[in-house]
Amino acid sequence: MKKDRSFLTRPLMVMLSLVGPGIAVAQSPTPGPDSTALSLGEVVVSSGAGALSTERVLTSVTVVPTERIDNQMITNNWQLFGQVPGVMLTQFGQGTTSGKLSLRGFNGEGEINAVKLLLDGVPGNSNDGNMPYIDLAPQLDIESLEVVKGTNDPRYGLHNIAGNVNITTKRGGNYKLGRLAAGSFGSQQAHAALGIETDSLMQNYAFSRQTTNGYRDHAVADSSTFSGKWFTRTASGAQIGLIARHHTAHAQEPGYLTAAQVHTNPTQSPAHNATDEDRRRMSQLALQAEGELGEKLHATGQVYWNDLYDLRYVRFSAGTSQQERFVGETHMGASTQLTWRLGRTSLGDVIVAGGLDTERQDNRSDRYNTVEQVRTAQTRRQQFDFNTSGGFVQAVIKPSPRLTVTPAYRVDLLGGNYTNRLTGVTYDMNNYGVIRQPKLSALYAVTDAASLYGNWGRSFQVGVGTAAYKVANVTDLEPSINDGWELGVKFRAASKLDGRVALWEQVASNEARRKLNDPGNDAENIGKTRRQGLDIELNGRPSSRLNWWGSISLQRSEILQADAASLATEGKEIDHVPRVLYGLGADYRTSGPWRLSAWLSGQTDYYLERTNATGQFGNNLLINLAASYQINKVTSLDLQIRNLADRYVEYVWYDGSQTLHAPGTPRSLFASLSVRL
Repeated sequence: MKKDRSFLTRPLMVMLSLVGPGIAVAQSPTPGPDSTALSLGEVVVSSGAGALSTERVLTSVTVVPTERIDNQMITNNWQLFGQVPGVMLTQFGQGTTSGKLSLRGFNGEGEINAVKLLLDGVPGNSNDGNMPYIDLAPQLDIESLEVVKGTNDPRYGLHNIAGNVNITTKRGGNYKLGRLAAGSFGSQQAHAALGIETDSLMQNYAFSRQTTNGYRDHAVADSSTFSGKWFTRTASGAQIGLIARHHTAHAQEPGYLTAAQVHTNPTQSPAHNATDEDRRRMSQLALQAEGELGEKLHATGQVYWNDLYDLRYVRFSAGTSQQERFVGETHMGASTQLTWRLGRTSLGDVIVAGGLDTERQDNRSDRYNTVEQVRTAQTRRQQFDFNTSGGFVQAVIKPSPRLTVTPAYRVDLLGGNYTNRLTGVTYDMNNYGVIRQPKLSALYAVTDAASLYGNWGRSFQVGVGTAAYKVANVTDLEPSINDGWELGVKFRAASKLDGRVALWEQVASNEARRKLNDPGNDAENIGKTRRQGLDIELNGRPSSRLNWWGSISLQRSEILQADAASLATEGKEIDHVPRVLYGLGADYRTSGPWRLSAWLSGQTDYYLERTNATGQFGNNLLINLAASYQINKVTSLDLQIRNLADRYVEYVWYDGSQTLHAPGTPRSLFASLSVRL
């Protein structure tokens, strides 16, 4: 069948028409014409010193500044990413398994976790690629969110399939921050942060405590988070320091409802979920250092330790057994990066960066069938080592002031073994060989206000859990190779408007997905897949008091060539991927003490499974309002209404025989009192 490529060609003509004499030079500081980064609602300035920054990756980069983070009423950090264009949030609403983010046409089901998570550059994915460590950063400690989309960032390997996100936290400064909040469903929060900086020592502390009764029955939850950072600074400007973070959480799980139950009473929790709950404990330590090794050479390095303990009791439907699920993981790693600024050469201005990284994982996964948390049978007892080593080299070449070319190359090596402790048998990891990932990016500044950019890159996916090992196969499996490209234009019109339009595509050679409820912790093949899309992002500043932002992402996912075991899925869409994501918002500062905000976000329907035969669900539109009143120089009062229209939203999945539903949060009101000293 002939493919309709107008999905890509028509928007391309629109993009090219934007690069013309009608776009004027901005008068306010914005990222320069050699950067593709945009900041949500305000401008970003990147430094030319030190290591190559995220803003200099020539792809779709979005930065969410602290001003759009501090006043958000959230219960989990993944909710903050709902402000980022092209990012989809999946809300499970099941205790500590509350939700997650995904991007570039990948869903948030946990089958393929395609986003690399970092906290101040410290890797934060669990073995299966999920993001429990995202809640290790107390909200008042977060400085910004950095989202990099695409396949051309060479800094990271494992899980960096479609992009990466980095939560950066405060370092240095002298401040005292505090916030008390309360709201719907018995929600209560206490947050505090402290910064102490002298000439030679920077100290940052942050704490948060949250409790809620939940918007459904049997949904009581509480959590506590602490972080501390201690960095010394030498006379030459070098920094070395320690980061320590700890998080504990306990939450009941209300469970999933059948279609009949959810229409009868969406806030109920079925009787069979009465003893479902989760207890989670996470810790992270990182020793980091950076500094100049000369006039042209900058070095960074770190060693880190992540520890995860998760004990969950869950029953997905009345016809299945309750399960006790235990996950225990310890990851130890190190990385280093050198940035060499050669200056003017025969090729133009040149910067060369390179890095090495390694991680050693010791993972344990146990499962039992239980009745009201009493064990009846053990179905899984697994221990597996998963070790990675990788490196990259990248050059930033400017043959002329308007042209930037960035070739890069990354390689990764994997190793380890898996022991089935129920049988005592040990299996080696598949020999994936040297996983080679070439990448190339370019940017041309047509004017000081408009830049064209393009990139091509390769990333990879390998099995997680036991799927990475030779359990059912004698010969070694190969990694799934993801080839992706992007073509975009970034522009600004005077000081009033900036934006980005980008076309992208990503093709996977032999995609596999994790079997979420499989006792063997295995995966299954999907086949050759293609994801493609168009992202449009705009930021407007009509006046000093008003700014607005808007975005729309059109995306399609398709199984080009199905695995032999699932031929009925060929040509169909990948499950839980809506075709449209959109958002719109505005902030207004009055001449008095008030600041008003309004924003909406939404998505279209998605299919529940790969044959596309069980209907479509998931369409939603949420409208939110916020108001902030500055009582005095140090104290402010914030009010926030989420889901103003009280629209019914839900997450839905298919268990093979029926649809199961998790109703989303209804209209809710929150108030907070903040102090800044």
